[in-house]
Amino acid sequence: MSLLLSPYEENGLSLKNRVVMAPMCMYKAESDGEVTPFHLVHYTTRAIGGVGLIIVEATAVEARGRISETDLGLWDDAQVPGHQQLVQLCHEYGAKMGIQLAHAGRKSICASSTPVAPSALAFSATNGYKLPHELSLEEMENVKKHFVQAALRATYAGYEFLELHAAHGYLLCEFLSPLSNQRTDKYGGSLENRCAFVLEVAQAILDATKDVPLFVRISADEWMEKGWSAEESIYLSKQLQSIGVAMIHVSAGGNNEAQKMPPLVPLYQAAYAKVIRESVEIPTIAVGLITTAVEGEKLLAGGFCDLVAYGRELLRNPNFVFFAAKEERKKALIEPSYLRAF
Repeated sequence: MSLLLSPYEENGLSLKNRVVMAPMCMYKAESDGEVTPFHLVHYTTRAIGGVGLIIVEATAVEARGRISETDLGLWDDAQVPGHQQLVQLCHEYGAKMGIQLAHAGRKSICASSTPVAPSALAFSATNGYKLPHELSLEEMENVKKHFVQAALRATYAGYEFLELHAAHGYLLCEFLSPLSNQRTDKYGGSLENRCAFVLEVAQAILDATKDVPLFVRISADEWMEKGWSAEESIYLSKQLQSIGVAMIHVSAGGNNEAQKMPPLVPLYQAAYAKVIRESVEIPTIAVGLITTAVEGEKLLAGGFCDLVAYGRELLRNPNFVFFAAKEERKKALIEPSYLRAF
């Protein structure tokens, strides 16, 4: 029996299968950050294709928190109707919808604003990265409010769950690493201090949105000597679980230009998801060069994760689930209008 195509009923989520569309920036918004026809077609196509859970790309909680000036946003009420339309369209085809709330921090390359970070350390001297402004304590409180307000807009738009982006070297991830966080106040130094802001933001969102499941995406390992490690990710995951976070979406890397990546082979990040799942007993999503249904089955059967995130494979093949259903001889899972193609 296929685990990948089986329903998932846990942590406030009810999914028709365990296939997740990973959040992938499309850079198709205008400067207003609003949903465009591209986004409506792009995500709805994957919903028609049978994906159980779609996580909409990194969506900025404030304008200066965009990675680029073509990112989606939820920093303004005017952006909500587009997200409502997107959610409603995808719901028509049975997909559940989440959104990744993000702040780019020092990795913003927006020409119209100065990036912010836990410390005034640039991500890179090249490729448009500027020296960031070090956030004051008052400014950090404002950033936290932006996350909460964006979360409330997302729930109003109809998203069933929220994902807090604390991975890949963006703002919350920057606070976690001793390489990017060199503060001397209560948010710097010790592991507990470096985790504090992420935990505060997560708690504030949970308090504001009540029963809406919150996932957190982390980079489990920074791939740098003396950088953020898998052991520290276990600590953070335990703290996140203790405040009510429903699931950890486990990625890696992205916080340092000089990172020493492992070989890019299939499932190269999946072991991190298993370590966290076993050490913390919290559900996980695995991601990272997962391209086949067989690989997804292997991860689920081996206890690596509870859900499997496909990224580039769903860009190549929006009907990935239908191909998996054909292999499993479960044609009832294929959209009837497309059945004759299978």
